[in-house]
Amino acid sequence: MKPANRNASMFNHLPMLFDDFLNRDIFNWADSNFSETNTTIPAVNIKETADRYEVEVAAPGMNKEDFKVELDGTTLTITSEKSQQRRQDEEERFYRKEFSYQSFQRTFNLKKEVVDIEKIEARYEKGLLLLFIPKKEEAKQKPPRLIQIS
Repeated sequence: MKPANRNASMFNHLPMLFDDFLNRDIFNWADSNFSETNTTIPAVNIKETADRYEVEVAAPGMNKEDFKVELDGTTLTITSEKSQQRRQDEEERFYRKEFSYQSFQRTFNLKKEVVDIEKIEARYEKGLLLLFIPKKEEAKQKPPRLIQIS
């Protein structure tokens, strides 16, 4: 009777285990934050000041031409599409190539009694798409005032 080598069967699975571990994107924080096109949706900060709302969309590596900001009634939509195509030689063969395509769409509903939709501004700088949405005069918080007692 030949003794069984238990260690041999255990080590046969190690290459697959490490291959699976190293090929997974375990450190990708956005795995659960995908858009309909299976790309990540950029993070958005919305800040309120006394005069306006400021929207910051994190979009590093993009250009202002990659964005479309559209206002339809009181619905503000930010969309982006970007694809990178790299020219390659006909002799070039690749083992693995991942396409570079990204798109997203974010939609915000604005209250027309609060914001002045005619004066919305946008600009792109240092990896951030910035939107400035001014408040209507009647929606701005007034400073405290002293009421005289008669």
